[in-house]
Amino acid sequence: MLMPKKTKYRKVQKGNLKGRSKGARTVGFGDYGLQAIDPVRLTAQQIEAMRVCLSRGLKKGGSLFLRVFPDKPITKKPAETRMGKGKGNPEFWVAMVKRGRLICEVGGLNELEARTVLKEAAYKLPGKTRFVKKNEELVF
Repeated sequence: MLMPKKTKYRKVQKGNLKGRSKGARTVGFGDYGLQAIDPVRLTAQQIEAMRVCLSRGLKKGGSLFLRVFPDKPITKKPAETRMGKGKGNPEFWVAMVKRGRLICEVGGLNELEARTVLKEAAYKLPGKTRFVKKNEELVF
């Protein structure tokens, strides 16, 4: 499972997902990519499920580039606990993905193969995504 080795603070505030992504909006490493249409919090488990699906689909023919990393801890209070007594303990890690950010990229495949592989990977993700090509003018 993906998670940072070390963080400056153990617990962080929620933050927001308003607006468009500041970076990772164009295909830079591969030939085709999966772009987020909806803002979403991707958990480490969802990213790992997508990665496994992509690596199985690519076999040995293509290359995979993940453009997100779960670096934000999400805390939860134990079940049946009364209100108060501070913030809960970190339970899992998420990557905050804003609109327009590329989630992953693939290279070394033709367009039809890339479309099918990325479509399978998109099923593992909670938000809406779209297929993008290198040097394509992006809508967001």
